[in-house]
Amino acid sequence: MFIAPKSPIYEFKLTSIEGKSFSLSQYKGKKVLIVNTASKCGFTPQYAELQKLADLYKDKLVIVGFPANNFGGQEPGSNSEIKTFCEKRFGVTFPLSEKISVKGDDIYPLFKYLTEAPNPDFTGEIKWNFEKFLIDENGNLIHRFRSQTTPLSPELTKYL
Repeated sequence: MFIAPKSPIYEFKLTSIEGKSFSLSQYKGKKVLIVNTASKCGFTPQYAELQKLADLYKDKLVIVGFPANNFGGQEPGSNSEIKTFCEKRFGVTFPLSEKISVKGDDIYPLFKYLTEAPNPDFTGEIKWNFEKFLIDENGNLIHRFRSQTTPLSPELTKYL
């Protein structure tokens, strides 16, 4: 009998923006779109599209935002300030992690994995806010998109 190996994506222990532990394993069977986010970026309006995408595909997709202050100091707020901003400005209801680092010496382990994991697109360091990593229903990284690819673009939605 063949037993599929556990996906590394499900091994990471994460902390929500509310300070609670969670795991991506709770989303097994759904696709997961992981996005590094920021509140004061030219791409910040993508929060609205991310929420719309989450609503449109709620039965088969979960979006998880990871606020990070790695690019131009564009995420200066506390976890509480970020959560309030996202809810009030964009109606965000999808999960957000605590504020993390997505590059450098203090890179969050999940993002170290995501930037090095094989995928059909590209590997390497995140270049800016709102890069997106699409995980399949079994926890495998299947596509990576740069910031300019909007959440509702055909380039992304064709995989949902």
